[in-house]
Amino acid sequence: MKLTLRQIEIFQAVVEQGNFSRAAERLNTTQPSLSQAIRDLEDALGARLFDRTTRRVDLTEAGRAFAASALSGLGAIERAVSNVRDLSTLRGGRIRIAAPPLLAATALPRFVRRAARAHPGLQIQIADVGTDAILDRVRSGQAEIGIGTFHPAEDGLQSTSILQDSLMVFMPENHPLAAQPVLNWRALRDLPIATLTRESGIRLLVDVGFESARQPLRPAFEAHQIFTLLSLVEAGQAVAVLPAYSQAALYGRAVAVRPLTDPVISRDVSVIRARDRSAPPAVQALLPLLRTTLREMVEEVLTGG
Repeated sequence: MKLTLRQIEIFQAVVEQGNFSRAAERLNTTQPSLSQAIRDLEDALGARLFDRTTRRVDLTEAGRAFAASALSGLGAIERAVSNVRDLSTLRGGRIRIAAPPLLAATALPRFVRRAARAHPGLQIQIADVGTDAILDRVRSGQAEIGIGTFHPAEDGLQSTSILQDSLMVFMPENHPLAAQPVLNWRALRDLPIATLTRESGIRLLVDVGFESARQPLRPAFEAHQIFTLLSLVEAGQAVAVLPAYSQAALYGRAVAVRPLTDPVISRDVSVIRARDRSAPPAVQALLPLLRTTLREMVEEVLTGG
């Protein structure tokens, strides 16, 4: 006969109450049912667990030996159940997010603050890494979700678009082209261009823009970080084509930003997660908040709010 969790719970109640009647009352059962459960447990173990008198119930030597292990095991099971329930109700658990450095520095702190207010027991970890590293972390399980611009058919990944923005041109405030409200790609011909490296999904879109306008792209500078490109622009060394949300990183820099047309290049910012792993409750619950936070940031930078 296999022992059941219910038998262990009944044994614990008798030990703690020292009385069969009080134990039955605590468990909302009848005393005969409880007594039978203890007899079944003793039969299964082949040993008497309690010495019963009219006044009290005491553990036998076998009972004490059984209690030493069984009750600690029951406590471990109860803690495990509690931990799982905490995960499902977001009173505990962890969510790891891999995101590009710019989003990690601008939008995610706001998201973390809001998530912490709503779910103070939830732990949020952020890895500010490049596109390839984001993909690797999500595929390997080092991150539950990744944020960025990705190829729509990445192997093993499920992608959900959370916002869309367009490429814009960033230039020094005193640049001659800053007098124009809108620019086309042809206006960038022969200008020193600062771009992200080819590991970035944004760089691929910049290549598409120049190719569509039939303009050659010969970058004067390449960098891994948008912050570096903005510093080069502010120093008057180049102009850069970057997504609209990059304005969130200007922080009062002397940089002008203008829309690019002919063609307008838009892109999706998406959340990715591994296709073969179920999403933790925290991911399912916090995705709407993440989407709202990112959209608010883009709207604010576009409207100057």
